[in-house]
Formats: sequence, structure tokens, C-alpha cells
Amino acid sequence: MELRKQQEIEHYDKLAREWQEKIANSKEQIAKYDIELIDVMKMSSYQFVYELLEKYVPEKRVLDYGCGHGMHAISMARMAAKKVIGIDLSKESLKIAEQRANRKSLNNRVKFIKMDAEKLEFPDNSFDIVFDGGTFSSIDINKAFSEIKRVLKPAGYLIGIETLGHNPLTNLKRWLNKKCGTRTEWAVSHIMKIKDFKLARQYFKTIEVHFFHLTSIIAMPFQNMPAGAILVKIFEGIDKILLKLPFLKRFAFKAVFIFYRDND
Repeated sequence: MELRKQQEIEHYDKLAREWQEKIANSKEQIAKYDIELIDVMKMSSYQFVYELLEKYVPEKRVLDYGCGHGMHAISMARMAAKKVIGIDLSKESLKIAEQRANRKSLNNRVKFIKMDAEKLEFPDNSFDIVFDGGTFSSIDINKAFSEIKRVLKPAGYLIGIETLGHNPLTNLKRWLNKKCGTRTEWAVSHIMKIKDFKLARQYFKTIEVHFFHLTSIIAMPFQNMPAGAILVKIFEGIDKILLKLPFLKRFAFKAVFIFYRDND
């Protein structure tokens, strides 16, 4: 296995073990928060992508591509997906995912498998929907797009949410995270950029790309404090205005996208 993949696995295995220790006695946090103890559903970007999933997922066969700790896979199973399969290379993260499924009694609707996202072990045309919850920075995106297109059924959708890598302030934070060991070298240098959406057009028909969080990233650290949610809403209202300007979109923190596989 390539060194970069080993480093990503070690990083996420470590995060998962630390997370297990933090919330060992709190079932509420297991259900509510992601592995970094952030309530992502307070963010407009995640609210938006979940609205998309609620529209497209019911009665569909779904691949959670790089499922990590399984939060999104569980949510999609509860959205009446026919079947959700989550794949990841982090064994410790998959343990958390399975615990989530057990607690929600969803084992018959969702399955977690240790698998390399760049070498999917599924036949062609296996899934109606592939969901990417932020995996692309950890892998080779060319291999990702090729494999996702292969396993999608004709007229299937890739729906995803990713952080963008153009904002100097968020890039500075990522650099500091790398120095502190909370992000890997590969992930920091492979955050998704506008050029990757152009690359996607070689594999998919791009339907929609939506941009979120320009000024509101300032308020996010305060979201769990008194009146923090109100502060976030105020800044997100400002973002809706600013992100209508094309030249500012590249500096957004998050992008939500839908790629459509043609009937080729």
C-alpha cells in the first residue's frame, strides 16, 4: 500500500480512537456530532446537501464513498434508501459506523465495508447515488472520478460536499493543522479547487455547484455558545449576498455539488 494511504489510515484511526474515548458515556453525542465533535447540521451547507439527499435517496441504492464514522450513511438509511453501503479504509472509523447502525437498529439497511475508494470492488453500474461527504482531499481525485463513474448506473448521481482550497485564511489554518499533526500532508495539499470541478466534466455532466461560508466561517467556532446560532445565521445571510458575485465563489469554505452520469 502507498505511503500516503497508510498515513491517512493512521490519521483517521487515531481520530476515531480519541473520539471513542471522549464520548464513551454519551449516546446523544454519538448520534448528533461528527468525529470532531462538531454539529455539522447547524451549517447551511450541510442543511442544503441533506435537502438534496432527501430528494434523491429514497428507494435508491447508495454508496457512501469514504463513509468514515458513518454519520451520513445512517442518515441516508433513515431517508428510506433501499440500501446504503459505506466504504472506508479506516478500521477504527468503521467500528464507530457499525455502532451507530446498531444503536439505530439499521443493520438491515446499511452495511460498512473496509475498501480502497480508488479501487472499488463493485461491478459496473452498481449504484443509483454515490455520496461524497468530504473524502476527495484524502485520495487521488482522478482515480476517484473514474471509479465513481464506473460504479454509477446510467443517469445516476454523484452528490457531494467538500471544502475548497482557495481562501488564504482557511489555507493558513490548514497549514497550522498540518504542523500540529491534526491534518496529513496529502489532505492539506489536495483540498478541492475549482480546477477539480473542471476535471469532473471529463467524467460527468455537471448539474449544480453551490458555494457556502465566506464570512460565516468567522462565527462557526461560536456556534455552540449562547446566541452563537444567531450569529452564524447573520453571517450566512451576508454570505448569500456576497456569494452571488462570481469572483468570490472560489473563496467559499464549502461547495455542494451534483454530477450526473450520462446514459453513455
